[in-house]
Amino acid sequence: MVSVPVQLESYVELCQRSPVGKRLPEALYVHLSALNALASELQTLEQQARAASPQLNEATLVKFSFNKPQIVYLFYPDFDTEAHPALQSSIQVNLKTLTIGSRDYSTTDNPPVLHRKEAFVTPDYPLYSTFAWLTKQEEVLGLLEESRGIGFRQAWEKRVCDRNLIIHDHALACPLQPGAITPTQAKPKIQRHKAAIARVTASKPVRLAVEAGLFEPNTTYFDYGCGHGADIEYISRLGHTSAGWDPYFRPDNPRTAAGVVNLGYVINVIEDTAERREALINAWKLAQKVLIVAAQVLIDDRTRGVIAYGDGIITSRNTFQKYYEQEELKTYIDQVLGVDAVPVALGIYFVFRDEAQAETFRASRYRSRAKAPQIRLKVSRFEEYRNLLQPLMDFYTERGRLPAVEEVDTYGCEPLQAQFGSLKQAFKIILQATDTGEWDAIADKRRNDLLVYLALSHFGKRPKFKDLSPTIQADIKALFGSYQQACTAADLMLMSLGRTEVIAEHCRNSPIGQQRPNSLWVHVSALEQLDPLLRLYEGCASRTLGRPDGATVVKFHIHKPRITYLFYPDFDTDPHPALHTSMSIGLRDLHVRYQDHDPEDNPPLLHQKEQLITPDYPGYAKFAKLSEQERKWGLLDDVTKIMDRRGWLRCLEDHCADLQGHRIVWRKDADPYQKKVISAAMRSKGAAKQ
Repeated sequence: MVSVPVQLESYVELCQRSPVGKRLPEALYVHLSALNALASELQTLEQQARAASPQLNEATLVKFSFNKPQIVYLFYPDFDTEAHPALQSSIQVNLKTLTIGSRDYSTTDNPPVLHRKEAFVTPDYPLYSTFAWLTKQEEVLGLLEESRGIGFRQAWEKRVCDRNLIIHDHALACPLQPGAITPTQAKPKIQRHKAAIARVTASKPVRLAVEAGLFEPNTTYFDYGCGHGADIEYISRLGHTSAGWDPYFRPDNPRTAAGVVNLGYVINVIEDTAERREALINAWKLAQKVLIVAAQVLIDDRTRGVIAYGDGIITSRNTFQKYYEQEELKTYIDQVLGVDAVPVALGIYFVFRDEAQAETFRASRYRSRAKAPQIRLKVSRFEEYRNLLQPLMDFYTERGRLPAVEEVDTYGCEPLQAQFGSLKQAFKIILQATDTGEWDAIADKRRNDLLVYLALSHFGKRPKFKDLSPTIQADIKALFGSYQQACTAADLMLMSLGRTEVIAEHCRNSPIGQQRPNSLWVHVSALEQLDPLLRLYEGCASRTLGRPDGATVVKFHIHKPRITYLFYPDFDTDPHPALHTSMSIGLRDLHVRYQDHDPEDNPPLLHQKEQLITPDYPGYAKFAKLSEQERKWGLLDDVTKIMDRRGWLRCLEDHCADLQGHRIVWRKDADPYQKKVISAAMRSKGAAKQ
């Protein structure tokens, strides 16, 4: 039999550089459908090997071994239908002799099983997204950690069972009663209307739309799938024409077009995928200016009792819930409607009909606060025309530039031209009474705001200059000279994010935030005052996923591209608040991992809160005073021992200390001798400090 000429070193190198397939230390695994995406040399090699037996054409995966000249053909007949198919048989082809050997797994009780099936195929494989979605669920729930122990069926099924989970049709769920669910169960009758919440106030998506200024005067509102109608009443009370339709509660109401249309938590309760798509399209047709789309995100139902159905779950109330990953939800909206939806919060998107309005909204989300400079000198001409000059000062503070010709009337600056001849002459009067450097700082701040916005637009479809609003066009011309120069500067800043040493340097040099060994922690209220590169770093996560509502602190990882949002519900009131939840986002793949911390189970605590905020934050002085007192008592001498609640309570006890609000006091049962020793240590520390 003729041998196949093969140089093992070059063959292995080609495999390791392969853009497709699953690479493991000992081999490259590729689905039969993806072979044509391999390097031509590998394709030729595989075709010659497959000629050894007609049976090899029926294989599922092809394994290119690294440590010996061998290609193995693996047979997984249930690859498409089973979430984790079992290996039925394998055939090995020796590349030097083209002789074959085989092994049968069909009779074993513990065959090898596959995970991460999307890794074997190309993205255009019909079930790629289904496989990838299952993998994301399993990663979130920690099922794929320590993967060496789950390569065989029994170990894998034990892990799934230990987590009180089941897998049905490539979806994870928790059974209502262990063992009660079978894959062949009858299709249940879904009662969608039971998912409607009887609200006493407006829903979060609608409140966010109001806060974002989407409801200008005379804006009409329509609620597609309005449920009990709380949002309709809320918008009506604000003085807008408001109506809605619901297939159960208001089926006879007409579906009418409106400026703002809300599709709030509708697409996640429709179990039929075609009907779900139709609802999204119909709501978009009605939206004249903006469509609000909201859906449930996260997999957080293991304790509630749910079963798998379709691509979602059925709850114990017999309602359907499709839980989206945030990135999956955006992709779904964008693909169905052909748009670039704007994330507002977790599970909430705005879809704008007008591209200029969309870009104006995006840019506004990266605008930082600025205050007009204080009046430092008494200039008679400034004092005489102060009221007339105020609109110009306000405009410059808002935009970092003087108004363009077409903006003069809109912003009430026309009288200035008549009085001073031009806005430049009027601004010279302002500069005489204020600090020029402070106005330059405002212009720099607005320039950085635009850089962050333009850099983040690189991830989607960056708008053409003509698609921007006239106001943003004027901003770019005044602050950068041209759109091309602005985009070039933004892209250079974005490119620097790829260098971890640059991120580390900016984190370490940040005057804002709490420095930790491998990260920088910043309160959300201080984000806009950070260095623009760090704002961009955080924006890479929030642009696609939306900054999670309720997040208190943002953790900037230094040695890996990752942002973590930390939830401390009692940040303002508790002197050492406990971590409730963390949401970590990998910036390479936008993979999200959540972790909950039981308040009864020794959660991590936060210390020295003033380090995370700016001096203008309410409570800053109180927080700083407490930290100073704690340092004086020696409570912060070894922070590694007080990171969790048990360690902190032990430290307080060792120092005879107790907390009364944001103040340290002696414990009532403190030993007098211990108090004397601790007091002496405090005096010694104070003397050394002086």
